[in-house]
Amino acid sequence: MSRIIVTGAAGFIGSHTTDRLLAEGHDVLSIDNLRTGHRHNLEEALKSPKCRLQIADVAEEGVLDGLVKEFQPDAIIHLAALVSVQESIDDPDLNLRLNYIATQRVTTAMEANGVSRVVFASSAAIYGDTTDLPISEDAPKMPISPYGEAKWNSEEWLHARAAQSGFVVRCHRYFNVFGPRQDPASPYSGVISIFDRCYLDGKPVTIFGDGQQTRDFISVHDVARANVIAAMRPDIKSGSANVCTGNATSLLDIVNVFASYYPQVAAPSFAEGREGDIIHSLGCPDRVREQLGFVAEVPVADGLGELIRAG
Repeated sequence: MSRIIVTGAAGFIGSHTTDRLLAEGHDVLSIDNLRTGHRHNLEEALKSPKCRLQIADVAEEGVLDGLVKEFQPDAIIHLAALVSVQESIDDPDLNLRLNYIATQRVTTAMEANGVSRVVFASSAAIYGDTTDLPISEDAPKMPISPYGEAKWNSEEWLHARAAQSGFVVRCHRYFNVFGPRQDPASPYSGVISIFDRCYLDGKPVTIFGDGQQTRDFISVHDVARANVIAAMRPDIKSGSANVCTGNATSLLDIVNVFASYYPQVAAPSFAEGREGDIIHSLGCPDRVREQLGFVAEVPVADGLGELIRAG
């Protein structure tokens, strides 16, 4: 079995990735500064003798170097980030530090300690408002926020360092991830977790626009599986790939599933669409299938059912 460092491990995607690594028998050093992550997300993971939580800021110079030297991982799954688009706009310096400089710290620690592979949490935000669907990896990179810009710059940095130093880098451009542990109070919370909170509270949801807008929703379980494949599968080459389903789901489709579980909650209300909102987003999953053998397995309705039953 292997030794893996997961940064941002107490977050939404990080905790599920940690769980999957442990289920496959790997040793995990979970690193998180708990700025937006939550210790309780790792409650079950930390019962395992194979998991340890280190509260630390990977953007701080030298911190990750010491941890990597001590733990000697086979790979790093780098998920730590400032995940709020709005916060990246309000505080661009913080965005630069947590979303770009932290990535540089990762490569410095890898190069100093001979780590051979890194998996990086990128984002479909690097594509901006492209309307050419489905979005392929070769689409123009036109991020409209400092968050998206930092993710794209981090990808370029990682690939440049990988070419120079010889390690393997896999950049995962996540689309709309959903599932248990996504914080509805987060400023970057997905619409599904917001809807989930409303229905739990017995309140009707508000849909901005006509509800026909679509997204490529992917279960966090599939995303965690993609991360582990990228970290563990032998003979993988460097590359960037969308992590998505290739299926479009409308907001009305989502509401209909929730309504079937909560028939007592009033029907949604509709408000004027918000300026700047993307109407349709859909990823092309061909490359991640070809390069990693990954295909999303969790249907949206099944993933929603799990989330709703988790309460």
